[in-house]
Amino acid sequence: MNAHHEHEFEAAPGLPEPLPRGERLIWQGSPDFVQLAIHAFHVRKLAIYFTAMLALQWLYLLGDPQAALLKPLLTSAVMALLALTLLTATAWFAARTTLYTLTDRRIVMRIGVVLTLTLNLPLKQIAGAALKPQAGGHGDVALSLAGKDRIAFLNLWPHARPWQLKNPQPSLRCLPGAAGVGERIQQAWLAANPQAAALVGMPETAPLASPVSAPVSTPVARPVRERGMPSAA
Repeated sequence: MNAHHEHEFEAAPGLPEPLPRGERLIWQGSPDFVQLAIHAFHVRKLAIYFTAMLALQWLYLLGDPQAALLKPLLTSAVMALLALTLLTATAWFAARTTLYTLTDRRIVMRIGVVLTLTLNLPLKQIAGAALKPQAGGHGDVALSLAGKDRIAFLNLWPHARPWQLKNPQPSLRCLPGAAGVGERIQQAWLAANPQAAALVGMPETAPLASPVSAPVSTPVARPVRERGMPSAA
């Protein structure tokens, strides 16, 4: 896995250099910024929280006949709206600057708003891919890595599987048509790892690719058991 920083001039969209001879581009895509704001930046949960806090503040102020209602409620509402606006804007910038690329040899993740980081993940070093469906056909595809190499969670976020801090997993977040992307990743992974077998089933219960007998040194897909996240990342 190689990391390239600050690519202001890309040889091709999402790629730090032209594809080598014989390597084929299969798919490119970016997160949906609305879904990214909801699922990665938790804007909807925070909006519900702020609304509940405003309601409690209103009830508290009603208990004091001398208290002014409008000014404190308006101040709290403006602060809450500012926080939600900043988070939503951050999600928009994150989605706009992110480009995921799948070739027949690797997955490339160009991420980062201020500092661009491009991750090259060879398919032979990917142990599995887990699909987490979302509303409207969107979803996350989390990648579990073979071997001992790991990428720091903070370097990946928000393009990381949530709460996998000890063993961070790069994740293609909030993709439109995530199931189709997962199938393409599975097909490319199987082509790059012909010694492995596939097991396809329901997204919530079955991995995109499953392990087969293979030498320890050979990367194979292995399930990552977690509710709502099938494994094959």
